[in-house]
Amino acid sequence: MSHKPNLIQMFLSVLAACFGVQSSHNQERDFAAGHTWAWMLLGLAAMGLFVVFVIFLVSWALSIGGA
Repeated sequence: MSHKPNLIQMFLSVLAACFGVQSSHNQERDFAAGHTWAWMLLGLAAMGLFVVFVIFLVSWALSIGGA
């Protein structure tokens, strides 16, 4: 009996997949749920947020270092 994941579960699954620690139970649930475009958009959004975070972190570190 599989249920469709909600938005928070989908986002957590995307984060777990990015780190490579997705459980087999959640992976089976995610693949059975469908919604390919939703998974792709969440993945792109997560990667975009990661890139923005790294840019912010580097610019902050450079400002602290006096560069």
